[in-house]
Amino acid sequence: MYKVIFVLGGPGAGKGTQCDRLTTELGCAHISAGDCLREEQARPDSNDGKLIKEYITEGKIVPMEITLRLLEAKMKSYSLQGINTFLIDGFPRKMDQFEGFERAICPATVALFFYCDQEIMLGRLMDRGKTSGRDDDNAESIKKRFVTFTETSMPVVNALKNDNRCITINAEHDPDTVFETTVNALQPYL
Repeated sequence: MYKVIFVLGGPGAGKGTQCDRLTTELGCAHISAGDCLREEQARPDSNDGKLIKEYITEGKIVPMEITLRLLEAKMKSYSLQGINTFLIDGFPRKMDQFEGFERAICPATVALFFYCDQEIMLGRLMDRGKTSGRDDDNAESIKKRFVTFTETSMPVVNALKNDNRCITINAEHDPDTVFETTVNALQPYL
């Protein structure tokens, strides 16, 4: 049986930074939906690569079926290695993805919601954009991503809060403080 922790937050809230540290601390696997999509986009023989690139560049959400397929394949790969606890970063991004994941794969144990002011996230993303090489780390894409997050992802956060399966973490602090807060908050779920 899988134990899934959704890791949610706006673009630049620090999800990836915290997940990298949490995997070491907790002995679980970090699966970034965005990384899965970028890997698939870069695969020369991918049937979905061009479509994924178009969606990412426009700051839009990639169709659920594609993302679910990639996430499930990654989870099965880790499960074969004996790892069955997952931090799923950047997914679900909207209600149908949330419902589809829980129906097709498994219910999430809990979600982490990294809250961060939009101006702080923008600054982080612009700094990252200087070296990341990501198509979507530019001011125009970032602004679209903020709108997408607010309009489509916050309902997922709110649904998980209403179901008492969401831990809100203030991600405006330095990474060490955020990490310590996150580890302590997750203890009852591990």
